[in-house]
Amino acid sequence: MAEITAATVKELRERTGAGMMDCKKALAETNGEMEAAIDWLRAKGLAAAAKKAGRTAAEGLVGVAVDGKRGAVVEVNSETDFVAKNEIFQDFVRNVAKLALQHGTDVEALGAVQYPEGGTVQEKLTDNIAKIGENQSLRRAALVEVGQGAVVSYVHNQVAPGLGKIGVLVALESAAPAETLTALGKQIAMHVAAAHPLALSAEELPSELVERERGIAMEKAKESGKPQNIIEKMVEGGLAKFRKDNALLSQLFVMDNKTPVAEVVASAAKDAGTGIELKSFVRFQLGEGIEKKQDDFAAEVAAAAGTNKPEPVA
Repeated sequence: MAEITAATVKELRERTGAGMMDCKKALAETNGEMEAAIDWLRAKGLAAAAKKAGRTAAEGLVGVAVDGKRGAVVEVNSETDFVAKNEIFQDFVRNVAKLALQHGTDVEALGAVQYPEGGTVQEKLTDNIAKIGENQSLRRAALVEVGQGAVVSYVHNQVAPGLGKIGVLVALESAAPAETLTALGKQIAMHVAAAHPLALSAEELPSELVERERGIAMEKAKESGKPQNIIEKMVEGGLAKFRKDNALLSQLFVMDNKTPVAEVVASAAKDAGTGIELKSFVRFQLGEGIEKKQDDFAAEVAAAAGTNKPEPVA
């Protein structure tokens, strides 16, 4: 069984909003596995929704670059948030986003692309590490494009033009005027940043994610003590809500919290007198999915004082 420490309990509390004792029990029941403990708490009705994110797990910047019908977004990580304010680092992220727009988003291939100042992207990154004195890495990149229409970007928590903590690209296929698509795209991109949809439509939600939700819904329904046929209806109802809440087209638009995004697009198309299709989107949030090393300050003090490390939480 994995060691259950105070730091582990704290992380689980931050990610779920559950009480300390419930978090300790969840970790004990799941051999200290964080994701399994989150599912256990949700099945018991003790945690918030799965989309509730923990604190950002890495530092650095997300950068976007758009050229009419194409848009790219990249994430470059660093050890501390101080680096995000460094002009050398910002310039690098900005240039890499532009290069991704031209050369594609395979990270390894992107690292071999010629950098504007000479050398390759990877060589420039290595040089920046030496200059800034902190480890950095090009983590990921994505590209969206349309045949006709526009790609619109939005950056949340922007620290400089096109650079911030969350980067969103929205692709709209249409013959509508550019200003119409830009206005609509900006609003939808802001919605995506806030609502964090997991797919464009319910049909595109990853099957493994839906099955995970099914398991959680089943555990919740079983605890109700109702007959099996009622339990099955409860599960299907829960999955229908999950699909609606996590697919962009069926989410309620954050601007009014009552109109589905699909209807917002249809209304804009009617006003423009031509069809508008929300083709695709991409959302990068800095550090999502990366585990951040937590410094054990108490242990460091204890070691310096020559005392034993504090006991883990039982």
